[in-house]
Amino acid sequence: MADHQRHIKMVGFLQAQNCSIAPGSWRHPAGATDFLTPEYFQRIGRVLEDGKFHLAFFDDRLAMPDIFDNDHREAVENGVRVVKMDPVSIITAIGMATKKIGLGITYSTTYYEPFHVARLFATLDLMTRGRAAWNVVTSLNNSEAANFGRTEHLAHDLRYDRADEFLQVVQGLWNSWDDDALIVDKQSGTFADPAKVHRLDHQGRFFSSRGPLPVPRSPQGQPVIIQAGQSGKGRQFAGKWGDLIFVVYPNLDVGRKQYAAVKEEVANAGRNPDDVAICPACYVCVGETQAIAEEKREYIRALAKPVDAVVLLSEALNFDFASKPMDSEFTDEELAKLSWSGFKERVQALSGKQNPTVRDFVHFSGRGTIGEFPIFCGTPSQVADQMEEWFTGGACDGFVLAATHTPGAFEDFTRFVVPELQRRGLYQKDYAGDTLRENLGIGVPPRPARAMAAE
Repeated sequence: MADHQRHIKMVGFLQAQNCSIAPGSWRHPAGATDFLTPEYFQRIGRVLEDGKFHLAFFDDRLAMPDIFDNDHREAVENGVRVVKMDPVSIITAIGMATKKIGLGITYSTTYYEPFHVARLFATLDLMTRGRAAWNVVTSLNNSEAANFGRTEHLAHDLRYDRADEFLQVVQGLWNSWDDDALIVDKQSGTFADPAKVHRLDHQGRFFSSRGPLPVPRSPQGQPVIIQAGQSGKGRQFAGKWGDLIFVVYPNLDVGRKQYAAVKEEVANAGRNPDDVAICPACYVCVGETQAIAEEKREYIRALAKPVDAVVLLSEALNFDFASKPMDSEFTDEELAKLSWSGFKERVQALSGKQNPTVRDFVHFSGRGTIGEFPIFCGTPSQVADQMEEWFTGGACDGFVLAATHTPGAFEDFTRFVVPELQRRGLYQKDYAGDTLRENLGIGVPPRPARAMAAE
């Protein structure tokens, strides 16, 4: 196949915690339990690189799930995503054990400063030789606020306004050094060209930052930006900034509509929609026969407990789901307070109710179960058929694979499905280059006029 053929962009969805995004995954007999060691994560990284995944990417939250019944006890006792380590150390450990796979982590624009984030990711990008990516999030609940000395989280639109300026500052700082600023000439004593290192001098509504960033540029220019906005304001933000956009579709029909809507936002932001990859989350249950795959799926479904759903719904929506009976409707006032607009809108659409009940949120969100994302299930050929239909049918540019258990889900996909997708010419047989931007086929964002003027 020609190299320029469109290939599925494949992302491994990871958590720096005791389980995958499916909290029941730690209960799986084949699930590894050495999650407090570097070897656990390096093992996953090597499996993903063997499978020629473009990216390993860590989700994150800055608090234990403790909004349900205003306590952490249920979450801790049941292992509902309660271990949350800082992913930067972990992704660095994976970087040391791999050579080509991209390495993405989540860092919040709500509780960190732009300079800190700019320096951290610029350094990570150098230490991984140009493989770093930043998943930009606006934190969404009061538990996170409480851990950072605030009483409550910012309103939805205000969080995105702040995030927008945050990105401007971070990218401005990343542009502090020109590509050829370093000279390192021992004979003349000249280390770098001062005309090619620039202050930012940003003064804005939320931030001020002088610069320059004391970190030269990496082989890929600057880290890749991952974004997951699906609500109106979030979608605009993703269209403006995202290189890779992470989405959640309940089904193929909704996926096609949302894919077109996000690509339109990219075009509205003056960018080329073909340069931005949109990748929905999915689970894969694959086996030698359809019966084996379905048995795996049903076994994994049965690992979920009812408490998983209500604990994680409370966390994601910043609302105590213990405070309402299962069949009571959310009032308009309560719905307005839910922090994750895209999530709320998805449940309203799927339930057909403007005012869903607690039970509707549990059922239609699939939160805490593998039903939260589409499940591609069957033989390698059947799974490849399903993925191909989405990929060629105008719904996505790739997939974010969540793990039913680790590392087994990634091992199964790499062993069973990847060769079948490669045989069809839909999946890369090797990495295109050394940096994540090369492998995703995207360029470095244009340098701002302010930096160019000083050159």
